[in-house]
Amino acid sequence: MGIETEVVAGSADDFMLVRHLKVTGNQTEIGRALAEEAYERGGWRPSRADPVKNRARLAWFERYWPQHRARMEGAAAALGTTVEAAQVQLDDVATVPGGSACTATWCAPSATREGHGFLGRNYDFFTVGWSQLFAMISGEPAAEDGSLPAASRPYVITSVPDDAPATTLITMNELDGCMEGVNEHGLAVALLIADMETAGEPSDAGPQVGIGSAQLPRFVLDTCENVEQAQRALLAAKQYDLGTPLHYLIADRHGDAFVWETGPDGSEHIVPADGEALCVTNHLLHRRHDPENPPADNDETVRTYERLETIRDRTKSGPMSAGAVRDALDEVAFDSRNAGAYPVRTLWRTVFDLDERSMATHFYLGDERDGTNRYSEEVVFRLGRHTS
Repeated sequence: MGIETEVVAGSADDFMLVRHLKVTGNQTEIGRALAEEAYERGGWRPSRADPVKNRARLAWFERYWPQHRARMEGAAAALGTTVEAAQVQLDDVATVPGGSACTATWCAPSATREGHGFLGRNYDFFTVGWSQLFAMISGEPAAEDGSLPAASRPYVITSVPDDAPATTLITMNELDGCMEGVNEHGLAVALLIADMETAGEPSDAGPQVGIGSAQLPRFVLDTCENVEQAQRALLAAKQYDLGTPLHYLIADRHGDAFVWETGPDGSEHIVPADGEALCVTNHLLHRRHDPENPPADNDETVRTYERLETIRDRTKSGPMSAGAVRDALDEVAFDSRNAGAYPVRTLWRTVFDLDERSMATHFYLGDERDGTNRYSEEVVFRLGRHTS
């Protein structure tokens, strides 16, 4: 097993301090390394598990997601036990108590000057602690509690396992899941809040049988090579969201993409690309709206309809490129001048080059005096290395 850790953006004096964790070995060794990192640096302490539910979860993972089960075995070893004997949750591995407003767009290789497929996303999130966040969303008073902001200590994790695809991903707080990532096959995934207007605090029921919301991108990256495989895997997989539904933009290097989302009634939807681009923000796409008369935004929607129309217009304006994707995302970014009722910022911007299997990201460090965002230099992560 090999493990390397370094700070790639920010510092303790900035809003954000970003670590890049590179782990190699088999999945059990990788799981142990992630659990030790969460335990030693993030203060992770596993919660109690229901033994009946825990056995059912292990059986489900063994059948549908063996890579994750193997990482759970590593987490158990880090705690001096085994998955069978453990009486705690071994995959609730958060470094900060742990959804988001966001914008994401995909451009097909045929629509770009480089001839490469690109998936770009703004990760828009709040600059407050977790309890303050859900108090605000629920309309309750939001008192400061002295905790770190929920998104202030993200990780970039590069995993190079012996027995599964290599992946590079970003996680806000959960080392067993991710917000976005790409694998060695050129398949990329990004998650977003599915319905910002009705989003509220998730229940505290804990891990269930199947795939949790932040685990779904990692499940896809571990088990799939392309969009067709991802669609089949998701249709067959049991999923849960604990009351805060997300949806996901998934694209591959072959020029295919779709959005995966679940309706309030539990129905599952594959929303395919309509042409050479696919854009998504924070409302359900399978609920078709009149494009000539889109719904109006309000304080609770966080400009979801405006952002979608803007990013769609940009992707239709002519040949795209990696630079044009960056410019389009910057146009709909959040800063202190346009955040509205909530303290939201675009905390990072990522552009995946699906042909190169690379992820280029800059990270929010604070506000400039003129109200714009102050970012780190963009860092390019390739499977196995990164460059500034």
